Amino acid sequence: MDDNLKKEIQSATLERLMKHLDERKDVQNIDLMNLAGFCRNCLSRWYREEAEKKGVEISDLDARQYIYGMPYSEWKEKYQK
Repeated sequence: MDDNLKKEIQSATLERLMKHLDERKDVQNIDLMNLAGFCRNCLSRWYREEAEKKGVEISDLDARQYIYGMPYSEWKEKYQK
């Protein structure tokens, strides 16, 4: 498998994970953290860190909006218990 195909598959996998988490708003970050050792906030931090490695500056809020699919404050208000 060449690097481009590998990256396409990895990207599609991340998009699928984000879609799954978006469909499961009932699952709280604390539940994810306790069971899996990571949560949506971890994903947004990893996204920001990987962007920075490529020379792209992304704020924490912008990274969270990408992962949550909406502003983090809005997600918290609607779905955080």
